[in-house]
Amino acid sequence: MLFCASVQGRELSWRWWPTGIRDSVSSGADTLRWTAGVSAVASSGRYAPFWLQNGTNGDVSSSPFSGNLTAGIYKEAVHPERWWDYDFAVQATGRVQSPIPNAAFKPQQGYGTGYFNLLYAHVRLYIFDITAGIKPMIYETQDTALTMGSLIFSGNSQPLPHITVGIDRYCPFPGLFGYLEIKGGLTHAWMADDVYMRHSYIHHKFAGVRIGGRLPVNISYEFHHAAQWGGISPVWGDIGSDWRSFLNVMMARAGGNMRNDQANAQGNHVGSQQLMLTGKGKGWEVSAYWQNFFEDNFSLIGKGQNIADGLWGISLKQSRWPFIQGVTYEFLNTTDQSGPWHDRDGLCYAGNDSYYRNSVFLNGWNYFYRSMGTPFITSPLYNEDGTIYTLNSRVRVHHFGVRGDIYGFRYRLKTSYARNYGNDNSSRQVLSTNTAVLLEVSKQVPQAWGLEFGLRLAGDFGTQWGNTFGAQLTIAKRGIITSW
Repeated sequence: MLFCASVQGRELSWRWWPTGIRDSVSSGADTLRWTAGVSAVASSGRYAPFWLQNGTNGDVSSSPFSGNLTAGIYKEAVHPERWWDYDFAVQATGRVQSPIPNAAFKPQQGYGTGYFNLLYAHVRLYIFDITAGIKPMIYETQDTALTMGSLIFSGNSQPLPHITVGIDRYCPFPGLFGYLEIKGGLTHAWMADDVYMRHSYIHHKFAGVRIGGRLPVNISYEFHHAAQWGGISPVWGDIGSDWRSFLNVMMARAGGNMRNDQANAQGNHVGSQQLMLTGKGKGWEVSAYWQNFFEDNFSLIGKGQNIADGLWGISLKQSRWPFIQGVTYEFLNTTDQSGPWHDRDGLCYAGNDSYYRNSVFLNGWNYFYRSMGTPFITSPLYNEDGTIYTLNSRVRVHHFGVRGDIYGFRYRLKTSYARNYGNDNSSRQVLSTNTAVLLEVSKQVPQAWGLEFGLRLAGDFGTQWGNTFGAQLTIAKRGIITSW
């Protein structure tokens, strides 16, 4: 159904449900493509520099010397106006690397490994999405090229195999002419690393609402709830992996086989909320956002015990001048953690949250020894004492990023300053600091068989890992297999 109005002699069209989906089939072509590449990393420290390896979906080794050989095929979704669309990708990587003595992460002890970066299929049926396979779980709406990473899923660890059903992107709510949009979904993922718990799972659900539509100012709110659950514990045995356990985890209610889960909630629960204000004009967009984190009881953003913790940011994107296409500043604080005491003198304060740690899931909110959330809550792969859990969860970070295109040279600059306070919530002592810098430049050269060359330079300066420097050189090629 289509409604029309006239304003100062101009006819405007108003669709009661402006999904962008049309009755006619689009004329665009589906294309199957291939990609291949080789990369090499060399650095001076015990580990590759922070921004050289973190935030890469686990695709760059933490070892100081490593090399990747990658190949894959993929098809992109290119019919947003058709009532159905699909995409898929298969991409595999073989890696060689120098060993790190006494490393907790087993692949760091050897010389070679292989894995799938991507192995998924996605189909959209009208407004509903179904995804199955190995693909990064990134749902927040920051500038993904420049952000330091969200608090639950940031693209820091290797992607988990998962199934997601829902509405992935904001979709207009029927009857409100596009001024109110919604999204939401449900994910079931498998923890395939078996670091401590064997055969455990990840539950994730999300929902979001955005108000404003075509108005120059939009406001949005997102809620994310995730939990580790199920599996076989070396201490407790089977902790509950059946349908009843799944319902307990989804509803964040008590249950399971252990006294701890029966007294609290079954599984290791984490959550975040994001409030964003966006202004937009012709060729530009600026957003200010606040993302908080909770591990105990849910409280609406702006309330609760750990209101002082969160991620605050501002992001500018524009397309009218290519030299600077995006700028981001973010501040992260995780030092409050609901106060210094969980319980004291017979009273429960529900503090000392110790983010990303759990007494049952000792490996915590990490996958293959990398944090699934912000990389500044230090991943266990850095633990030189062989422990598998998070040793530094209290941090304050200032982060800045800029990206653009200068005469075909695409660049990205990220720099961060972190102050680390460890896990002792009663201490205000700064244990270490680190300034991490990354400069990335890439360019496709038609005269060299269409190869794309990339150079990434990174360094760490401070007491956390010492002063180190590293570089990554990448050569990639993409092509078309067939179109239809």
